[in-house]
Amino acid sequence: MSPSDEKLWATLVHVGGIFFGFLPALIGYLVLKDRGPFVREHTATALNFQLTMLIAEIVSGILIFVIIGIFTLIAVGIVILVFSIIAAVKANQGQRYTYPMSITFVS
Repeated sequence: MSPSDEKLWATLVHVGGIFFGFLPALIGYLVLKDRGPFVREHTATALNFQLTMLIAEIVSGILIFVIIGIFTLIAVGIVILVFSIIAAVKANQGQRYTYPMSITFVS
């Protein structure tokens, strides 16, 4: 895969996480992980972040009954939006990016 294709797919995986959660990162990781080191790193990073945010959304969903869950769910949505945009810009520029607050599930 050419470097420009790797940057494109890495960018799409990060942007896809905004709209579809962890699915674009999971599909991207499974399909593209052997296509190049850049795209592998970005898909693994995106998958780790999206899975971490999924856990945060589940906990927030449970905490809705205590009212604070509403605020944490909104905060998780904002975090996903902001950090996914930053990661997509970095991927498009060909730079490495590591999400803050992310648990490492795959490497």
